Amino acid sequence: MAPALVPEAQFKKDEKALCFHHELLYEAKILDVQTVDGDDKKSGFQYKVHYKGWKNTWDDWVPEDRLRKLTQENRELANNLRHEMLAAQRAAKAQPAPTKKQPKGSGRGSEERQTSVAAPGPRGQKRFRDQDLEKVSFTSPYPEETFQNKRAVKIYMPDRLKSLLVDDWENITKSLQLVQLPSKAPAGLILDEYANAQKRRAGSVEADILEEVIQGLKEYFNKSLGRLLLYRFEREQFLDIHNRLESGTSDLAGKNLYDIYGGEHLLRLFVSMPELIAQTNMDIQSVNRLREELTQMLTWLSKEPQVNAFFASVYESPGQAYIDKVKSSA
Repeated sequence: MAPALVPEAQFKKDEKALCFHHELLYEAKILDVQTVDGDDKKSGFQYKVHYKGWKNTWDDWVPEDRLRKLTQENRELANNLRHEMLAAQRAAKAQPAPTKKQPKGSGRGSEERQTSVAAPGPRGQKRFRDQDLEKVSFTSPYPEETFQNKRAVKIYMPDRLKSLLVDDWENITKSLQLVQLPSKAPAGLILDEYANAQKRRAGSVEADILEEVIQGLKEYFNKSLGRLLLYRFEREQFLDIHNRLESGTSDLAGKNLYDIYGGEHLLRLFVSMPELIAQTNMDIQSVNRLREELTQMLTWLSKEPQVNAFFASVYESPGQAYIDKVKSSA
């Protein structure tokens, strides 16, 4: 039997890196490296860091999972997190004084719920109005009161993906079209491709966290698609998919929803994640770690190769019979 590999420190003394301090990433220098438990390298490593531009009194020993390599991608992640924090602070300052609660019946409809997506930028030659984006919505199974006393969780959404969300809403609710299913690039495949692209060392804390996040997103996708991520116009299509999944003779038998639905619906899940996270009992450290992973995943998804590979450029018309059936069931 081959001897077990002894883990090595991922960062070296005097190496420059990015380090998390609360919710933001800061440039830092590794001053020293040591094992967590004496000479036992299997216990993992901790690092003494000095934050660039900070006094020495802020020097601190941190675990490996708070450090990131000083790559262009991680620099972009740091900028996105800072941008998000500043936007949240501006929004908090601009928030009006509490008003009288709206009576029942005046609440938002199933396709009018606000999302955490901000106003999109241009995509190609097409430009969008702010009010278009405000109409983008996904039916929430939770009453608004549930979130009044919970801390808001913000997830950065790149402008390019915001534009895709608006296009998706227009194609379905205005043009009465549907995403072709099964998707050629299903959500499960996209998540697996992201995991493969990260190239994290097998057995490391970072790799274990990533695997847990990917499996969790697949589970969330399966459970929330039918009740949370669909527009009303898509429900007849979903019913057909569900019946085929239940049939033992169908070509879809034995598959999961994340094997069938693709990038557009995965983006809707990301928009809904703040509310879903608010329903969990995760501690603040776990929430911040998940938020960081989701932000990094969205940044990766917004790049040219992923956009071209994972998002449908053409929607299909379901035909008049389908449209009439949706209208009759409304």
